[in-house]
Amino acid sequence: PISQALEMVDMTDFAKRQIGRLSGGQLQRVLIARCLVQEADLIILDEPFAGIDNRSESAIMIVLRKLRAEGKTILMVHHDLKTVRSYFDSVVMMNIHMIGAGPVATTFTDRNLEQAYGLPMHVNQGGQS
Repeated sequence: PISQALEMVDMTDFAKRQIGRLSGGQLQRVLIARCLVQEADLIILDEPFAGIDNRSESAIMIVLRKLRAEGKTILMVHHDLKTVRSYFDSVVMMNIHMIGAGPVATTFTDRNLEQAYGLPMHVNQGGQS
């Protein structure tokens, strides 16, 4: 299971490297592999894309989508507004208190963004703000 998990996150070549010698993106992918080995039904991630490269982000999203398709629940803190629509099914928007929760299509709105950030914001169909 471990080698299979490392393969899924494209980290097989780094299997023998000490964890302290991995880049931020490599470390995040190893942590996702650990979730795979543990066969967790609930995965909680705190900003897994902060400070990582696009390759690592893409690799992680491929795995997370696969896990979602297998019925796993993934809860993630995420602040990159331009990827919300393409990455998530549901969203909880907060700023000290909950502003909205539900499907991205009905919750990730200009009004809720303005409440969350205190500034007028616009979200277009592509998810850009």
